[in-house]
Amino acid sequence: MRGWKSLIVFLLLVAAAAFAGATSAPDAWFAALEKPSFNPPGWLFGPVWTMLYILMAVAAWRVYRKRGFDLAVGTWLAQLAVNAAWTPLFFGLHRIDLALLDILVLDVLVLATIVLFWRRDRVAAALMLPYLAWIAFATVLNASILKLNPM
Repeated sequence: MRGWKSLIVFLLLVAAAAFAGATSAPDAWFAALEKPSFNPPGWLFGPVWTMLYILMAVAAWRVYRKRGFDLAVGTWLAQLAVNAAWTPLFFGLHRIDLALLDILVLDVLVLATIVLFWRRDRVAAALMLPYLAWIAFATVLNASILKLNPM
């Protein structure tokens, strides 16, 4: 199943990660936190993540179509799981520190995924670059929120 049907599987995988994030949304706790001046408005996150998840799914699908399930797709799945853990850590458990550790691991996994994708499909690797940029920004944001709100 390496055709269009497999694209649906990858879209469903990112939808599951998005659902995990949606179950722990910002609340009064988050509203009370001190945030850095560069904190984006809340309305921006939905559209950005929607586009990033679509790009991520298409990227993984492109690699899967060429090579099947291999280290690159496995690394992509690992980063997706780590991605899905961030929101419950940050918003659900209010553990800004653990969320920062999670997103640092995510940074490494996404970079590894891009390197592995590059060797198999350069378009797929390029599709992951906006995601890497966004989570790098999110890492700085997470670290800044932790600094402003020591635990």
